[in-house]
Amino acid sequence: MKRISIVAMAILTASLVACNQAAAGGSFNQQARLDSLEKDFNVLKEEFEVIKYALDKRGISVEQARAEMEADNKVWDIPDEDSPVFGNTKNPKLTIVEFTEFQCPYCSRIAPTMKELNAKYPDKIKFVYKHFPLSFHANAKAAAAASVAAQKQGKFWEFRYALAPHSRELSDSIYVAVATEIGLDIEKFKKDMVLDSAMEARIDKDFQLGVKVGVQGTPNFYINGKRQDRFSPDLVEKLLKEAK
Repeated sequence: MKRISIVAMAILTASLVACNQAAAGGSFNQQARLDSLEKDFNVLKEEFEVIKYALDKRGISVEQARAEMEADNKVWDIPDEDSPVFGNTKNPKLTIVEFTEFQCPYCSRIAPTMKELNAKYPDKIKFVYKHFPLSFHANAKAAAAASVAAQKQGKFWEFRYALAPHSRELSDSIYVAVATEIGLDIEKFKKDMVLDSAMEARIDKDFQLGVKVGVQGTPNFYINGKRQDRFSPDLVEKLLKEAK
């Protein structure tokens, strides 16, 4: 209710000014402006009450909602570092950073869409993959390690899209089968996919970056540094047009 108090004070101040002007010879137009101001304030107050009701149902305060809004509007500097990158790496119109993992069913479903975008806009978009294995997905981290092993042989993206349909059956045998399918050196792949402390650190580095920039689940997308809660091909098309 603090906001209403501030607005009310502003209205009261304006009212006093208008009244003084009227007493000093103000006109009908001044009273009309005052009436219009009062009407606008009543609408504003009603809308605020509706917003407050909605926030209360969500169980968050106005301050928490403000923090969410600021986070959504923040533009983050997300470095590529040693992440897999595809597309225009020099002067892209858009940079899409995807925080994702391999056991998440939603990530599996979005993979074909990302593959289509890769194929459609390799000259306009830079695609960056960041590992964000969720703690309650027991196989997600091992799958991430397998994808890093594929990356070391220059075939991360092939591995990513070939593994995506197997989100419910992740295992070492599946990783090896997919690696064989895309033509990797299997002995090297098996050696590189081991989830040792160095690999854990590599994956956790992405995860901690995700936490820092406000990733709350998977998949999460950032376009030109700004989080997009409603990611879609239509949004990409729209932003590409606006980037011209």
